[in-house]
Amino acid sequence: MPSLRKLLENPLFCALLAIGLVACHRTPDESRVRQGVEAAEQAAEQADASALDALLSDDFSGNNGEMERRQIVGLLRAARFRGETIHALTGPIEVEARGERYVARFTVTLTSGGKLLPAQIGVYRVETAWRKEGREWRCYSATWTNEG
Repeated sequence: MPSLRKLLENPLFCALLAIGLVACHRTPDESRVRQGVEAAEQAAEQADASALDALLSDDFSGNNGEMERRQIVGLLRAARFRGETIHALTGPIEVEARGERYVARFTVTLTSGGKLLPAQIGVYRVETAWRKEGREWRCYSATWTNEG
């Protein structure tokens, strides 16, 4: 049997060991949902419609059907086209498991310096629902209420 030192000097063994360690490390689902909320915040601030689109399920519903996926993504595309600036500050994110799905609740303060969106958009209480589609977590529902 080869010594440990000889194994560690073998680049192929080291590569396989590294792959094995990475494969064993799996980010908890709750953390992945939090990362999804944070990625949505970044997408809004950068007016990156593609990044937001990647986080939403095909059947996404906003405020109980008031806004569909294509509408929210289109709004972000229009904001970018017009050179709008959007600032989003997300408060603490609470994540709760509901069977195989998750609900994330948080507040977000939105402001904008452009004409498409008002200068002071406001503070919203947001609840998002997430489900796993393949290997990715996607937001399939969001509701928001203006807190003032």
